[in-house]
Amino acid sequence: MSAQWLHAPQAWMEGRWQSDVLMEIGADGRWRSLRPDQPAPDGVRRLPGPVLPSLVDAHSHAFQRAFAGLAEQRDSDSDDFWSWRDRMYGVALRVTPAQLKAIAAQLYGELLAGGYTQVCEFHYLQHQPDGQPHADELAMSWALAEAAQEVGIGLTLLPVLYAHAGFQQTGLRESQRRFRTDADWVWRACERVNAAGLPLVNAGVAVHSLRAAHPADVQALCDRVGDAAVPIHIHVAEQQQEVNDCLSATGRRPLDLLADAGLDARWQLVHATHSTREEIDRIATSGAGVVICPGTEANLGDGLADLSGWLEAGVPLTVGSDSQVTRDWVEELRWLEYGQRLGQQRRNVAAWPGRQPSTAARLFEACVQGSAAAAGFSSWGLTPGARADFLVLDPQASGVGGLPATARLDGLIFASQGATWLEVHVAGRQRLPHDEARRHRFEATMAALWS
Repeated sequence: MSAQWLHAPQAWMEGRWQSDVLMEIGADGRWRSLRPDQPAPDGVRRLPGPVLPSLVDAHSHAFQRAFAGLAEQRDSDSDDFWSWRDRMYGVALRVTPAQLKAIAAQLYGELLAGGYTQVCEFHYLQHQPDGQPHADELAMSWALAEAAQEVGIGLTLLPVLYAHAGFQQTGLRESQRRFRTDADWVWRACERVNAAGLPLVNAGVAVHSLRAAHPADVQALCDRVGDAAVPIHIHVAEQQQEVNDCLSATGRRPLDLLADAGLDARWQLVHATHSTREEIDRIATSGAGVVICPGTEANLGDGLADLSGWLEAGVPLTVGSDSQVTRDWVEELRWLEYGQRLGQQRRNVAAWPGRQPSTAARLFEACVQGSAAAAGFSSWGLTPGARADFLVLDPQASGVGGLPATARLDGLIFASQGATWLEVHVAGRQRLPHDEARRHRFEATMAALWS
């Protein structure tokens, strides 16, 4: 790719809209310079709308795209996360590498359309349906990487340490046989993916949860990772039952227990729904980030995270598509704020009077700032040195058109509907989220799985 120049009528830089931005992208697909208040030179392409940085989808289970929409009926007295999980295992036990590639390719195109250009794949579906390793033990990982490269989205692959079925249990349930790994397996997978040098693909590691990886397992993985500059993700405190089980087994709550694991800025705590202010303070001191998945957490009845607590403590924040019932960061941020409004019966919960009165701006900028660490990068957004990923907003989109320019982000997050992006760019190249051949492969895979 050769260097290129672009000109945006407006661009979201340094937490605010700036006008007439001349943007230079190097041959390496990274921002070389971004200069506001510059007229468009002759021959430079003028972008057709305001420019926003994209976001990292910081938590994804790609195979669950095949299950989205198939758990919305109840035929027993109760239905919760745990009953949903048992039904979800039905698809997890059947998907082949080829089917996973078709599912992931459809999903990754939808994520591009939803404004994400990097996806952190929390990947625990590893082995053959009978639980035995594939001939290449990373067959499922390569299927995800191939899907991402086909679509043109960035991928942070996070092989997951998954060793136990519960806090006081040793080993896994039979229905979890495809997930079985240990610290050596996870670190070997991370090293192999990074050594492959695939464009737009990098790897970190993940711990499924404190119930699935006991203290010795977590310590073993930390020992393998050492000081390596890779992201480390973990599910924690998603469900109240998880908190109660942790208390019963250890006498401590999950976030409090996890804070003793030597957290640092590489760690991303997924969900962190049930927290105390003391736990939030401990996490803030560590430098770790939090990944909230509002669409999934609402769908599963998880509860509401303490958004105000995390924001006030300055903890890095991102969002994720998780179970894929929502695949659009605009909808995730809308759900993130609206859940708080419903729970607290007040408006503009995330706003910061005197500093950032716009709820949309505070949430969006927080996620821009948190995206780099979640994906294992040193920088993200419209800033020199970061990968040149960006979105071109349709200035006439529903909920955006007709608003003052200063209110566009508010209208986008709280009043828009339907398609909002005119263009999506990854590493300086425009990507086309929708593809008929991908859609047909996905539909054929769904028919095979659910017929």
